[in-house]
Amino acid sequence: MKIVFATGNRGKLREAAEILGEGFELVTPADMGITEEIPETGDTLKENSIQKAQYLYERMGCNCFADDTGLEVDALGGAPGVHSARYATDGHDFDANIVKLLAELAKVPDQPRTARFKSVVTLIIDGEMHFFEGTLEGKIAQERVGTQGFGYDPVFIADEAPGHTVAELGDEFKNRISHRGKALRAMAAWLRENS
Repeated sequence: MKIVFATGNRGKLREAAEILGEGFELVTPADMGITEEIPETGDTLKENSIQKAQYLYERMGCNCFADDTGLEVDALGGAPGVHSARYATDGHDFDANIVKLLAELAKVPDQPRTARFKSVVTLIIDGEMHFFEGTLEGKIAQERVGTQGFGYDPVFIADEAPGHTVAELGDEFKNRISHRGKALRAMAAWLRENS
């Protein structure tokens, strides 16, 4: 099945392709000639996920899915949340985002560093919308560690892998425990049962 994934992030594309496995051909909007930035103006992860999927479906009329993911840090009142990708700047500058996150946490040193990643995936198949969610609980490290992964991975320590940031885990283990991985596995199971 050919399906468009609303991302330009090669790391996310690789993760999704590995999870979905054989029988699915994932393509990006750029592969289909859509090069403009897809709007993300919702107030929640679900609203952004729906907005991105609908944007693709309305332009191409083909099966597609989109995710939106946020990092919620308890000591920061749930920030950066829906603004995770643009926490420090208007662009997707994760180095700047990590610098800002660690600086904000330094202002509240007595607060617990508990946090979670949440992903919401919106799938549109034959015009019908379906939703899948995943969460990864953990905490924010004191400093960056590791070179694998992307986004906030170098500062996020998952409860399922204490002592290591997600950027140290390797793709196979990360995909098994990740928030997006959980949502994508639920979507893949639904697709296998319903296609």
